[in-house]
Amino acid sequence: MSFLVIVESPAKAKTISRYLDQRYVVEASYGHLRDLPATADEIPARLKKQAWARLGVDVDNDFRPLYIVPDDKKKYVKRLKSALADADKLLLATDEDREGESISWHAVEVLKPTVPVERIAFHEITSEAIEKAIGSPRKIDDSLVKAQESRRILDRLFGYLLSPLLWKKVRRGLSAGRVQSVAVRLAVMRERERRAFRNAGYFGASAELESGQQRFSARLVRLDGRRLATGQDFDASNGELKAGSQALWLSSQSQAQQAIDGLDRPWKVVRAEKKPFSRRPAPPFTTSSLQQEANRKLRFSTDRTMRVAQRLYEGIDIGSERVGLITYMRTDSLTLANRALVQSQEVISQLYGPEFAPGPRRYRTKTLGAQEAHEAIRPTDLTRTPKEVSKYLNRDEQRIYELIWRRTIASQMADARLMRTAVEIEATAKPGQPGAVDGIFAVNGRTIVFPGFLRVYVEGSDDPAAELADKELILPELEEGQLLQPISVEVTSHETSPPARFTEASLVKRLEAEGIGRPSTYASIVATIQDRGYIVKESNALVPTFTAFAVTQLLEKHFADYTDLRFTARMEDELDEIAAGRVDARSQLRRIYFGNEQPGLKDRVSREEETGIEYPQVEIGIDDESGQRIVVKIGRYGPYIQMGEGEQRVIASLPDGIAPADFDVPEAVAILRKKQQGMRELGIDPASGHPVFVATGRYGVWVQLGETPEDKKAAKPKRSSLPKNVQEEEVSLDLALKWLSLPRTLGEDPSSGDQVLATMGRYGPHIRCGEQTRSLDSEESIFTITLSQALTKLKEPKGRRRRGGEKKVLKEFGPDPDSGSPVQLLDGPYGPYLTNAALNASLPKGADPAALKLQDVLEILAEKGKAPKRRGAKASSRRSEATKKTA
Repeated sequence: MSFLVIVESPAKAKTISRYLDQRYVVEASYGHLRDLPATADEIPARLKKQAWARLGVDVDNDFRPLYIVPDDKKKYVKRLKSALADADKLLLATDEDREGESISWHAVEVLKPTVPVERIAFHEITSEAIEKAIGSPRKIDDSLVKAQESRRILDRLFGYLLSPLLWKKVRRGLSAGRVQSVAVRLAVMRERERRAFRNAGYFGASAELESGQQRFSARLVRLDGRRLATGQDFDASNGELKAGSQALWLSSQSQAQQAIDGLDRPWKVVRAEKKPFSRRPAPPFTTSSLQQEANRKLRFSTDRTMRVAQRLYEGIDIGSERVGLITYMRTDSLTLANRALVQSQEVISQLYGPEFAPGPRRYRTKTLGAQEAHEAIRPTDLTRTPKEVSKYLNRDEQRIYELIWRRTIASQMADARLMRTAVEIEATAKPGQPGAVDGIFAVNGRTIVFPGFLRVYVEGSDDPAAELADKELILPELEEGQLLQPISVEVTSHETSPPARFTEASLVKRLEAEGIGRPSTYASIVATIQDRGYIVKESNALVPTFTAFAVTQLLEKHFADYTDLRFTARMEDELDEIAAGRVDARSQLRRIYFGNEQPGLKDRVSREEETGIEYPQVEIGIDDESGQRIVVKIGRYGPYIQMGEGEQRVIASLPDGIAPADFDVPEAVAILRKKQQGMRELGIDPASGHPVFVATGRYGVWVQLGETPEDKKAAKPKRSSLPKNVQEEEVSLDLALKWLSLPRTLGEDPSSGDQVLATMGRYGPHIRCGEQTRSLDSEESIFTITLSQALTKLKEPKGRRRRGGEKKVLKEFGPDPDSGSPVQLLDGPYGPYLTNAALNASLPKGADPAALKLQDVLEILAEKGKAPKRRGAKASSRRSEATKKTA
């Protein structure tokens, strides 16, 4: 008897095939074989005139989806049908979540097998798990399929109804989404808090003391019995003490200095308490906690983390064997299999000692609806230590595997036992000194009595202060009544800080806490809002753009309930109910789209379009000098500043890289004034006698030779962009003439007779000789490269060339198993991209090219790849049609 096993990825197929005998043929579907049409071209001709066809969902026929097989999936369907023809049974072994269940269902719908079909699922790729799955098959879970289909339809309805409004009122190319818009709104709300924040300054004192040759520091916490104000005592909206606060605010350095000058010496220990406490280890990883810790500890994006985890799950070559190193990485369960619990105790006892292995720990999942996977993320074999497998892994894989191994081992270790010491030291007022009052200094110590799980793993935090408080601080032995002589006492100054921007870790944590999205969606949510230009990543912080502000403002004003956190979380709960078979999927869709007691999404969008939606704008403030209002609007070419209305209106492009919370009226006025002043004259070019100007635009500083003619048809004056690191104030006449002198003629190519030129182009510095070009390493090399060096460079293999020329090959992955075409990473005009000749896909953000393997690239191409555009194809098609009509 022969079996066809279908999985979703070629890497998983390769790993599973190693565990099965020759009776089993394992093939990949490369994700979904069917989906809703992505473009109008994919809609079947017979349905193009249907009003609902654009949505891809027949909303009037109980939301029947229109599924099509995209062109890039037809070759996989053909291969699977061929393999199925020789099989006696079909085994569907896709992932065990909603998405995996749906992939299996679509495969059956497309292939229409005439042989028996069984669904098998396993959460780790090991021989035991695969053997157990084959021995206990089941049917496709229709409830999981319906839940996934409902989610897909909901996302399509939201996107296709709301996105066109954004195109009209904000900018084309934007998108709204059921979950992504809420994630953007969270980032915007945090940025608004930062805009509204008013900082407060306060002072205190710090003393250095000594006891038994050991020095330590203590801080002033009370004066005359009153607690000193700290950051939490201030109102973020006005920088003043919160109403009703009894804290003492030392608002000036002189106040603090006067307070410490009035303290007598020596000081006395009035409290020295020791208190034991213990800490429990963190539970093993779920999808969200893995993403959060990888972001905190490794600075990995959520997308990068999940791609690395996918490789570890699907299998790594260890010697001659391909092994799945971790269990399934999309889960919200904290459960560990009994085999892992027993094995963990053996490993802990062997590596750290029996006192660190207290017996298995079992954790209970707090997340509602956590039923899509059976186990937490863990190594499939805990005896494979990070050190042992490191030689088989690239750097990203090593770091993620070690993180997972350490977290799993630590979760099963003994509690850490610690001792907390709280010390208070009294400094009495100097007798007879006016205004002098008693002060209390405090210090807290923390020592580790028994490290327990801390030997292996310490959980990260989004709050740096919390991490600092967790560090061990050993104090000398102090007793109540003991006298201490302070070595030094200094005034300390402090400022309150605005709320921290979200990182990918803290945003995922917030989404999970609000019940928005599910483990399998967090990485795509965070990646999407960055790809759409709503969020810019600076260091590790997620900074919303002005476009995000405008979109959020529009949606809040006109569709507030759909972007409400509770509404989105409730929809997620309903999807869980559908997955559990307790709720009818279509009833949810009918209520949201058509409405019930309230108008549904369809009527709301129509009503808002009829009443008119004003163009959103972000308020910056009022210019004190002119009294004019300053706002930021989103135009065709990006955000711009506007001051005033009508004839008095002044506008200027907003330079890239400005965070909304950090942009204020003075900065806006400076940009507008610079725009009003126009180009600044630097002097006269001695060679031509024309004036030389400098100005700043959206893309940086540029210089111009000669006046701009009023006649738009007249020849334009020569211009040149300056390097991005040059500020307008730094530009001199000599520097401007240097860049305006380009292109620089180096000499003649002896073989062709063409002139060799060095210049700056759209894509950077390069040399040119006839039709040949070669990139240069830096802007300065334009002015230093010699003719002989340029001729040598022209003989080198071509780097990137646009418009059909050769592209620079950054990495070779091997031949495509279907077509035999080379799979490569190329350097394109908009950055590196992956290709197999038939499909192109941008290199995912945060991806490490060195870590990518052939199977990874094939998956990215299958999921996100698009056929390369052929110039002139549309024109050729039109000419062909015209020829047919004429004939």
